[in-house]
Amino acid sequence: MAFMDNYEGNKERTDRWIATYPQGRLETHIVEFNAEKGYVLVQAKAWRNQTEIDPAAIDYAHGFLAAYSEKMRRWMVEDTCTSALMRVMALVMGGTEKATQEVMAQVNGKSPKAMDYDYWATKFGDVPSYQTREEAEEVKDTAWTDETVPGCSHGSMRWNQSKPDAPKAWAGYFCSEKAKENQCKPRWYVLTSDGTFKPQV
Repeated sequence: MAFMDNYEGNKERTDRWIATYPQGRLETHIVEFNAEKGYVLVQAKAWRNQTEIDPAAIDYAHGFLAAYSEKMRRWMVEDTCTSALMRVMALVMGGTEKATQEVMAQVNGKSPKAMDYDYWATKFGDVPSYQTREEAEEVKDTAWTDETVPGCSHGSMRWNQSKPDAPKAWAGYFCSEKAKENQCKPRWYVLTSDGTFKPQV
């Protein structure tokens, strides 16, 4: 069995959703968008039928412009919305990997760190993506490309890290629950000698 055989395609997953929940409903919401830094965070909600008040599942997808090939960058938002929908459908239906064949094809492609790509020269209209070349290099060196986002009892966790000028570098995945007293424990990461964050053990 080939590696990609473990993953559904977008169309196959959508067809399976329609067949399983013909009265189901899907919604996406942009939680955070930053054109300067080149990322978007999308939330997807799924209802199995028209009588469900609360969604059956909530999931997230994070789109990072630098992780896309040059031909795909203009569709970063659309692709991230699709990824969020595919993830939440898999969460409700089960029986398959959350990622789809299309996502894994990108993951198996050229890594953003290996791209011959000048982050400072990237433009959004007439405005540079980053204020300084140092900021651009910081983003490039710490770019997160892992498709698998850890979850907790409140859904997918969110990645956050310290500012470049912070006294001490920190990073980790944090619970999406807004009430602090109900939040799950963070999953901390540590900064390694090569400038990337690795899970704390």
